[in-house]
Amino acid sequence: MLASVFYAWFALPFLIFLARVTDVTMGTVRVIFVSRGLKYLAPIVGFFEILIWLMAIGQIMRNLSNPMCYIAYAGGFALGNYVGIVIADKLSLGVVLIRVVTAQDALPLVERLTERNYGVTSLDGHGTSGQVKVVFTVVKRREVPRVVELIKIFNPHAFYSIEEVGFVEKGIFPLRESWQDSRLLKMLKPFRKGK
Repeated sequence: MLASVFYAWFALPFLIFLARVTDVTMGTVRVIFVSRGLKYLAPIVGFFEILIWLMAIGQIMRNLSNPMCYIAYAGGFALGNYVGIVIADKLSLGVVLIRVVTAQDALPLVERLTERNYGVTSLDGHGTSGQVKVVFTVVKRREVPRVVELIKIFNPHAFYSIEEVGFVEKGIFPLRESWQDSRLLKMLKPFRKGK
């Protein structure tokens, strides 16, 4: 009797919670894979995501009178979103466009970026406060903190924006060896769009 009460009110909700964290995390990562062009990996992740979801929702349907299952299901959904976002950030897949607009002479920033092997384009522009320089660079997502640091050193008050880039061809990117260049991510390369 005590064992069945423990299972119904603690063990089962905990298992539902874990299943929901797992399937929502996989769903978040799957969406990132789709947006990054990993068209063969996304369906595999989606298969296991839905399989786990079906098991969790099946337990909910068998235990409709147990409010702890509902709470566990909702809590797993919330935590799964957070965990999925953290994992997506750690993977750092894709490239972004960084646009810098500054009233200062942008040559020192352009030179620093060029020294570090980033491709850079600089244009003259006209803003609300007069003449400005606009600097564009497309970098791998994992390089964003380094580039933002260079921007802040150049001009702590410079306006900059960062945008997702769906496709890039023939860019200049620095060669760096880091954990993102691990064997796991190298195995994912064949799944990339256009590879």
